[in-house]
Amino acid sequence: MMPQTGAPEEGSPPAAFRAPASGAGGRARQGRGTALRLRWALPVLALLLAAAPTQADDPFLRRTPTVEAVEKVGPAVVNIVSEQVVAAPSPFGGFAPDPLFERFFRDFFPQRPQRAQSIGSGVIIDREGHVLTNEHVVRGAERVRVTLGSGAEYDAEVIGADPNTDIAVLRILTDAPLPWVPPARSDDLMVGEPVIAIGNPFGLSHTVTTGVISALDRSIRTGDTVYHGFLQTDAAINPGNSGGPLLNSRGELIGINTAIYGGAQGIGFAIPIDAAMRVVRELIEHGEVAPVWLGLSLQDLDPEIRAALGLARGARGAIVTRVYDESPAARSGVRRGDLLTHVDGLAVDRARSFHEILRGVTVGQDVRLQLVRRGEKLELTAVAEPLPRGLVAELAYDLLGVRLAPLPRGGYRITEVRPGSGPAQIGIRPGDLLLRVNGRALVDDEALERSILDLRGRSRALLTVQRGAGRYRVSVLLV
Repeated sequence: MMPQTGAPEEGSPPAAFRAPASGAGGRARQGRGTALRLRWALPVLALLLAAAPTQADDPFLRRTPTVEAVEKVGPAVVNIVSEQVVAAPSPFGGFAPDPLFERFFRDFFPQRPQRAQSIGSGVIIDREGHVLTNEHVVRGAERVRVTLGSGAEYDAEVIGADPNTDIAVLRILTDAPLPWVPPARSDDLMVGEPVIAIGNPFGLSHTVTTGVISALDRSIRTGDTVYHGFLQTDAAINPGNSGGPLLNSRGELIGINTAIYGGAQGIGFAIPIDAAMRVVRELIEHGEVAPVWLGLSLQDLDPEIRAALGLARGARGAIVTRVYDESPAARSGVRRGDLLTHVDGLAVDRARSFHEILRGVTVGQDVRLQLVRRGEKLELTAVAEPLPRGLVAELAYDLLGVRLAPLPRGGYRITEVRPGSGPAQIGIRPGDLLLRVNGRALVDDEALERSILDLRGRSRALLTVQRGAGRYRVSVLLV
């Protein structure tokens, strides 16, 4: 029996969902139904596509975490211009004229000092208007000006600067409310996580670059100074970025951009915010970072020491040769003969690197020491203390082999030379004057303290010594 036409039976599926009818008539009806459905569906689809937001129109597609982070922190980023007075260049170029002629020339044709400018970046970190930046951005500055993203300009004063960590703190001289961003943390950073740098490269204000954390705990050398524990990033950092903020994807302040790797692309460095803020607190409270000590003397590993201690050829670290009585190291349980391998997770590959790491340590900070004692790994904690009074004189005798007495106008008279010391080996004797150590003029006790502390972990020292009317520069062993 042929199926009846007309309304479908109760409970039967709609035509659009029925199985296709067989035969030519069924195929014809199916084709007409499909055409009808397409005629209605295509306009509806076109309307839906027209109404759908494109990537250019959808704010959720364009407003990325980077955009939100820049909007959040950008107003607190400042451009810094510092002015320094530099000596006028010699009118004689590289030639050394007769001293009398040079004096005559300068008396009648005085050379005026010249002013130089340097640019950098910074970030406001509190409502009092303190700006965190790099020490080298404001080194020697007589005047500092900061410019906000809004275009407002203010004078700023240098609260404190520490060359050992390349951290400086400014204060903006205004009573107007300022945007600021609280520091976050950097002890939980992950290699590969996205980061954002904001700064003033080549004077191009508030430039934003992005990248990732490329590595943690990097050590870099700048001139004669080695810095430890830096973050490495491939976010573009150029001259003028120094002192600017490094942010994570949430717009949190996790570091201070400080250096680029010469001759390379995509390799920049930043100071972790945890380390920076320890220095910031010292600078705001005291204007400087007091040198600390743990009470350890160390010696580099060499093949003979490795063999004597039964260490593997690839063993790295520094041997503890002395633990000072009543020192933080003594109280923590460090012993002579221990092999120190890490300080706060940073590798110690020689005695010098231990003292370089201590430059970033502040008074009262817990310092984790990882050691090897008779093949057993240990981790001890020592609390950093201020350098004890009188210790500089003891270190001068232990390290340099001389005892010193201050002179009224700067410099020190050598009163005793330890037999067998480096100065004794080259003929330095009591009565000689010590004027400089490794290029630093010994103008006062503070300069002497910094010079002697900087000898720790070194094998030689360059001294400027005066005997009678003659001055000599001599290199001595530190034994």
